Amino acid sequence: MTVHPTNLAPGVDSEIVGALDQFVAIRRDLHRHPELAFEERRTSAVVAEQLARYGYDVTTGVAGTGVVGVLRKGAGTKRLGLRADMDALPIEEATDLEYASASKGVMHACGHDGHTAILLAAAWRLARTDFSGTLTLLFQPAEEVGAGARRLLSEGLFDSFPCDAVFGLHNWPGVPLGQFGFVAGPAMASVDKAEIRIVGKGGHGAAPHETVDPILAASATVLALQSIVARNIDPRDAAVVSVGSIHGGEASNVIPGHVDLKLTIRSFDAAVRDRLEERVRAIAGTVSAGYGAQAEVSYRRGLPPLLNHVAETELVRDVATAAFGVDRIEADFRPRTASEDFAYYLQAVPGSFVFVGNGDGPPLHSPDYDFNDAIIAPAASLWVRLARAFLV
Repeated sequence: MTVHPTNLAPGVDSEIVGALDQFVAIRRDLHRHPELAFEERRTSAVVAEQLARYGYDVTTGVAGTGVVGVLRKGAGTKRLGLRADMDALPIEEATDLEYASASKGVMHACGHDGHTAILLAAAWRLARTDFSGTLTLLFQPAEEVGAGARRLLSEGLFDSFPCDAVFGLHNWPGVPLGQFGFVAGPAMASVDKAEIRIVGKGGHGAAPHETVDPILAASATVLALQSIVARNIDPRDAAVVSVGSIHGGEASNVIPGHVDLKLTIRSFDAAVRDRLEERVRAIAGTVSAGYGAQAEVSYRRGLPPLLNHVAETELVRDVATAAFGVDRIEADFRPRTASEDFAYYLQAVPGSFVFVGNGDGPPLHSPDYDFNDAIIAPAASLWVRLARAFLV
């Protein structure tokens, strides 16, 4: 048996702890065999096999590689959805773990293997638990590329599998191991991308007066873009404008004809999001023009902000507090500027997205990251207790 102080804490389901080794084994097997977005065929087969063993009605091939398990008990009419993501990232693993990825250039660097194991552990326990209503477990593909949830919804997920509320979770490095975080309202940011090509006139580096230097214009643009959050956004609102890539030229003595910038832009509010796009376009154009260059801006809206519903967030927070005690709840858990396609579910159905501490260690999307198996039991216990509270 896997023993860790977190697993012995008040509120952790003793039956899950007793069976924990099988879910740790599943998690590590999934970690060793990661699959990218919409390629999660082996992962889906593992999930479907386990759910069928537990007695769920299983539907495979949902949005390509997704799996939905449904369990109905009693005469209750309420319908609860719980979601886990399954896909990995195109990252070369650097952990040297005995269960490290066997697929070159692909690894579970975000803990989706752990999220899947958590929901399977909860599925196993709830199959052995009395409740009254319909439990729907959503094992989603392609979260990392922001396409899985949107495809599920476009293909009629909640028409085929109606839910009155839906909940999901994510592990978070840097938050104490096994601590739960809850945010009512904006919890994760929207993510937009901009590509700016600043076009000048190339020429010899020894005769800059005969050119229109796009490197100079690009440098000034990068600095000016940082004024958006500082001077155009209300200080009470959160926003991010980051230039992650700048490229122009190849030789030290040649002024190039153009320079390319790539940006990520994040916010929590629709009006702020619109303002950010407006200012990025305006600054790129006017600053470049001031140096005699032209800016070509391609701006693409990505995932919307994740907005947790207040009532559902209070419900899951109350369930966690009653089960685990106030000391296991992060008192001042703040919104994250990362993004999540669970946001699409919350546009369609009330619900909440929960955070659980992964402890100290490398951050998400790091080649050195590893999900901490010690949070499987407490996180699965939260889902079990939430289902019991909701399906009555």
